[in-house]
Amino acid sequence: MQRSSPGKDLCASNFNLQDLLMKGLTALGLSLPEERVRALLDYLELLQKWGAVYNLTAIKTPEEMLVQHILDCLSSVIPMQAKVNSRARVLDVGAGAGLPSVVLAIACPTLQVVAMDAVAKKTAFVQQVSLQLGISNLKAQHGRIEEIKTGDFDLIVSRAFSSLVDFVRGSAGAMSPDGLWMAMKGRIPTDEMQVVQDFVQAISAEELVVPGLDAQRCLIWMWPKCFT
Repeated sequence: MQRSSPGKDLCASNFNLQDLLMKGLTALGLSLPEERVRALLDYLELLQKWGAVYNLTAIKTPEEMLVQHILDCLSSVIPMQAKVNSRARVLDVGAGAGLPSVVLAIACPTLQVVAMDAVAKKTAFVQQVSLQLGISNLKAQHGRIEEIKTGDFDLIVSRAFSSLVDFVRGSAGAMSPDGLWMAMKGRIPTDEMQVVQDFVQAISAEELVVPGLDAQRCLIWMWPKCFT
């Protein structure tokens, strides 16, 4: 049997990933222009290439990364669009490899997204992604969230960053008066929600379905109140 050349194998792999991504977008009810789809696949390629070097993700195969990272983050787009202005300023706390900040910036190009992490090599990776893929609405910032006291972010997001209480208390100084928090979690964290009610004006949980992922996912929405 004649073996395929490496080039053909790579093309087939890319095609399979694009097909998987397109099916996932359809299942989520999302329609993205071709250049945005290409940017997501290019980001996935960079994530796979530099993942081990920068200790970005424990997931190794591109197919698993596509489902567990890209589609997982994309599942938050439509719920987010229902709650925030299309030109909102978004802060991703503990952004790591840029999840969900890179995905949100690609899928929603009118958002202004800042990816923040305390690990310099991770924000360096996100900055390189922004430059290499031409994501003009994405910036990376190295530092700790407690240092931001600007009070001008409309949406502050996190993905498996910390407990809800630590997330809310640590990022309160960055929140605008009319802003809100979006925490991406696995199963609904009932105990955490009970504790954080003392620190927020209101809280609600929204279950998500991620195409190809047999695991529970949810968004926790929280509205701020005055902190002392």
